[in-house]
Amino acid sequence: MPRRASNETTRTTKRLTKDGIVTEAIALADAQGLDGLSMRRLAQHLAVDPMSIYYHVRDKDTLLAEMADAVVARISPAGKSGSWTEQLRELVMAARATMVRHPWAARVLEGRDTPTPAVMLHLERVLAIMRGGGCSVDLGHHAIHLFGSRVLGFSQDLFDDDPETAPPPEAVAGWAATMPHIVELATAVTHDGPLGGCDDDGEFAFALDVMLEGLERRRLSGS
Repeated sequence: MPRRASNETTRTTKRLTKDGIVTEAIALADAQGLDGLSMRRLAQHLAVDPMSIYYHVRDKDTLLAEMADAVVARISPAGKSGSWTEQLRELVMAARATMVRHPWAARVLEGRDTPTPAVMLHLERVLAIMRGGGCSVDLGHHAIHLFGSRVLGFSQDLFDDDPETAPPPEAVAGWAATMPHIVELATAVTHDGPLGGCDDDGEFAFALDVMLEGLERRRLSGS
């Protein structure tokens, strides 16, 4: 019995580091979403007193920033082969794959005014690929603004088109006389995905490809 208690204490002690707390918090958010994450629930998950967590992270906002930073740090770097557009596409799609595994992270990153260290390193990789491919500093600057959140693997839609909040079919049918093209679009396409409405992998990749093609044309023209 004492040996079992000692083993449990050892496992708890290993988890009760900043990295261990962040790792467990990520697992909890992955399973229950941000709404299911609280310092008390995290403490229960770790089998510790809630106050012991505050010794390692100041508050929940600090914890969320550490969690988002840890997720971004998991984005796989691009390979060195292929054109710069192929390398950058690989990097951004790797970012998307990471965000799909942790969809709550996009919400945290959207709410931040300043980039985390891992985000800065990710942007450094983006710029290094572009500069290595012959892009100017100015074009790299424009690209960062152009990509926006897409460089981290998610996009912010113009409006929420979640099926649960979509207007009923009879309402859409009533728009036919005044908004025929909206009705045509609404009835022709459907979208799904964990990062928002019209934000499935196909749409994300399409927009990324259009951006990369435009940037390459700009690079070739020297503008």
